Amino acid sequence: MNQHDSEIFQEVVKALRNGDRVALCTIVEKKGSGPRNIGAKMIVYRDGRTFGSIGGGNLERIIVEEALKAMNENESKTITLSLGGGEGIETGLICGGSIKVFIDIINPKPKLIIVGSGNIAKPLAEIANIVGFEVTIVDDNPNTATKDRFPTANKIIINEDLAKGLNEANLDEENFIAIVHGDVNKEYEVLKNVLKGKARYIGLLGSRRKGAELKRKLIEEGFKEGDVERIKVPIGIDINAETPEEIAISIMAELIMNLRCKK
Repeated sequence: MNQHDSEIFQEVVKALRNGDRVALCTIVEKKGSGPRNIGAKMIVYRDGRTFGSIGGGNLERIIVEEALKAMNENESKTITLSLGGGEGIETGLICGGSIKVFIDIINPKPKLIIVGSGNIAKPLAEIANIVGFEVTIVDDNPNTATKDRFPTANKIIINEDLAKGLNEANLDEENFIAIVHGDVNKEYEVLKNVLKGKARYIGLLGSRRKGAELKRKLIEEGFKEGDVERIKVPIGIDINAETPEEIAISIMAELIMNLRCKK
């Protein structure tokens, strides 16, 4: 079934709101005969599902494969497909000519989960919002984890059990997690929780000594060393930061550096 462009874009918006990366595949050039014309569009989701059509059959199977590769690399690209009479990836079609398809990788807003609501959490949330992150605050203190204090936060979760609070945040492999709470015992429980998932980034506020001690305990408790080493502590890029605002900038710089890396 061929969907109208408006339906295609509605589905893209829906996916982004759900935090899903998608590939929007569009025919941008056509030589000779082919099943669809320039401008035909199809969405490919990360699980291989599609919405819309730009040809069907083996042609679409190849496009889906290429789109999944592009999503894994998080890099848009153009591919050329042979329809039996031109250069490009062979499709088995005998229409004649070829088509070029632009695979545009569209990402949702990166999601930052800040554990804590103290002096560093506040400027971190503000800067994250400015550079385009969706921010969730998870804390156990209802006096500081407030909408007045964090007006730009998309969500505030208050739970005495921080690990359970994180579960309410619906963690996924694209999440960035900044643990700036301050209570070592609670931070340790948070680390145990997040290491069971696949968060893209896990950062912990504190000294190298603190980090080494917590990592040692995690390994003794059965966590794999490779997983434990995912924890970035001290959190942030070393810029000799001292004030909460400077520390927040150093953290955000590290998040941006991670975000811009291909994944």
